[in-house]
Amino acid sequence: MRAKVEEIVFDCADPAALVRFWAALLGGDPVDRSPDWSYVDPPDFIRIAFQAVPEGKAAKNRLHLDLNAGDVAAASDAAVALGATRSGGIVTDDWGHFQVLTDPEGNEFCFVSG
Repeated sequence: MRAKVEEIVFDCADPAALVRFWAALLGGDPVDRSPDWSYVDPPDFIRIAFQAVPEGKAAKNRLHLDLNAGDVAAASDAAVALGATRSGGIVTDDWGHFQVLTDPEGNEFCFVSG
């Protein structure tokens, strides 16, 4: 059996607020399906959904998104202006450059280039 990824779902406290951050970051219109479920269908990317859960974030994510950015510094600045937080500085390694950030609820993601 072969399956296709339909969407990536993040547990969160406030789906409506978080979907607006990600819609601004990735493009697309935020959709509030219910008070506990929101999503965005960004162009050229898989649907990202947000589901309200009663427990708060307690540990580092086991999964994060790597987002290709031609200019990691400029993309990071834009994300911070939307409400993201940098986790350290831009790292350069044998594969290129990356910057780790967190969204307004603390979910990790990276801008990468190289």
